[in-house]
Amino acid sequence: MVPIAFRHEAEQVDRMSDGTQALSEQRWRRIPIVAWLPLYRPAWLRGDLVAGAVVAALAVPQALGYASIAGAPVQVGLYAVPVALVAYAVFGSSRQLVVGPVSTVSVLSGSFLASFGVAGTSQAASYTAALALGSGLVLVVAGFLRIGWMAEFLSKPIVTGFVLGLCLLVILNEVPHLLGVPTPEGRVVERVGALGSSLGHGDADLTTVVVSAVSLAILFGGGWLAPKVPWGLLVLLAGLATSAALDLESRGVEVVGTVPRGLPTPGVPTVDSGDLTRLFTAGAALALVGLAEGLSAARLFASRGGYRIDADQELVASGAANVACGLFGGLGVAGSLSKTAAVSDARGRTQVAGLAAAVLAIVVIVAIAPALSVLPRAVLSAIVVNAVWKLMDFPALGRYARVRRNDIVAAVVAAVGVLALGPLDGLLLAVAGSVLGLVFRSSRVDVEMMGKVPDEKAAWGSLRDHPERPTYPGVMVLRIDVPIFWVTAAPVHDRVLALVASVPSTRALVLDLEATNQMDTTSADALADLLANLRERGVDLYLARVMWPVRGALRRSGLFADLGDDHLWHSISQAVREARRSHGLRDVPAQEGGLFDDELLDADVEEHIVAHHPGPAPPDEEPS
Repeated sequence: MVPIAFRHEAEQVDRMSDGTQALSEQRWRRIPIVAWLPLYRPAWLRGDLVAGAVVAALAVPQALGYASIAGAPVQVGLYAVPVALVAYAVFGSSRQLVVGPVSTVSVLSGSFLASFGVAGTSQAASYTAALALGSGLVLVVAGFLRIGWMAEFLSKPIVTGFVLGLCLLVILNEVPHLLGVPTPEGRVVERVGALGSSLGHGDADLTTVVVSAVSLAILFGGGWLAPKVPWGLLVLLAGLATSAALDLESRGVEVVGTVPRGLPTPGVPTVDSGDLTRLFTAGAALALVGLAEGLSAARLFASRGGYRIDADQELVASGAANVACGLFGGLGVAGSLSKTAAVSDARGRTQVAGLAAAVLAIVVIVAIAPALSVLPRAVLSAIVVNAVWKLMDFPALGRYARVRRNDIVAAVVAAVGVLALGPLDGLLLAVAGSVLGLVFRSSRVDVEMMGKVPDEKAAWGSLRDHPERPTYPGVMVLRIDVPIFWVTAAPVHDRVLALVASVPSTRALVLDLEATNQMDTTSADALADLLANLRERGVDLYLARVMWPVRGALRRSGLFADLGDDHLWHSISQAVREARRSHGLRDVPAQEGGLFDDELLDADVEEHIVAHHPGPAPPDEEPS
């Protein structure tokens, strides 16, 4: 038996985690913190504070690295950490999700800065903030329009392949800093060739290589020996101390450079007016990529914690975080899988962990930021490589190959597209492939002949693998296994007529429409043409298991009146029974299985049918 105190606490957690639902009819529905904060229990504070400290230890060094990935000054990454954490804590529907700079958004942001020709320039900070602001506005509008379902077009295989391609690009971008050689320009193949040439000529800086090797060894080795230790923070502190003690900058080691103290004054980023349209388009791409990553993390930990998230509210929350980052000169952000996992491991239970991390990040920005100026760039690159290495999910690729060929193809197309075309074009290619695959699968029509399953009152099944199932001569039962809509309407029409023509003795056709839950004009017209063609052949048409929305559409199209109430039934058995009665086939023996037991059919009817005919179609707003 569950103790009362524990049960009460669990109920409070559930209410906190689903604040948007608790306030669904109230004006504060879009601000979930109003729902969960009054229910906060002091007993949770210790775990949330510890989790907040862990998040800050991870977020600060990663933010520096991600800003570097984006081609922007390192402080741009720092500015994004506290404002994103606070904004999400106020608006987010996930109890544990941590929002901040992430590799995918950073890489994409960097590619856009390069396309604008401002990467590494004095305008990089303004354009980075403008991208975050544009992304946030797109997400907020999408959330209020309730179109979070659009993120579902980024399937797991596509996201896995996309992230793999991005990670390889990130590593390729960081290799020059790890070796102390100039960063090559051009496409992936050209850059790899240039790096190989630099190594062949011995251009690598020995001191930089030593710093990189030691940093990578500590990060990867330490992560393997003690995964819960914040090795990134330790390496960052060790790099700062070593650089200051040995004056590594004078030895030819590249350092981060000047990092200003304190948070900037909020304001709208200054950019060229001619770039506004392209910035908005780029922001929409950042929004799509960040949403896919953030929703995946939020759903994963919501399922583990036994609570639910609101996808549309997640758009609003992520959008608010990006808008805040843009106004405070920060980098674009998204939900972070690795930092959310750190919160869960540290027993963090609510967004108070995120608020605690924000406070610690502000302390770093205000008090410690200038000390980061002597940090070796090689240390920062090592932290970045270690972070993105964990995101390359090669076991998932193997699983996709085993489960379904199309999944591994989608993943490979996304990865290769990113490497060959760049992050945005690679993503668009993968999404286009996914949409085309969806349309192709939807257009594959399968119409099966059905027979009565012996010894089961209400079962009809395919004859394809069970030809022994009995059927009635003169009555053909067909099941359409795909929804009928404008893509499938014509193929279904042709396939049904071909099957009817293959059995010239058919006098009645029972069409099972259970797979179709909506009906458009094209589909209704196709059914009307089918009815006319069948009547020309002397075949009567009966429809079975028709959903309420479909019935409404059939009535409005006029087909319902043409067909007649006595040709529309709730079950296959009753439709067959009526067809046999109307055509004088009641006593005809069934093929393959002998006579059907009419009492069996009657039992089926009594169990599943409440009236002789379904009656009038419901109004449009009535649910199915």
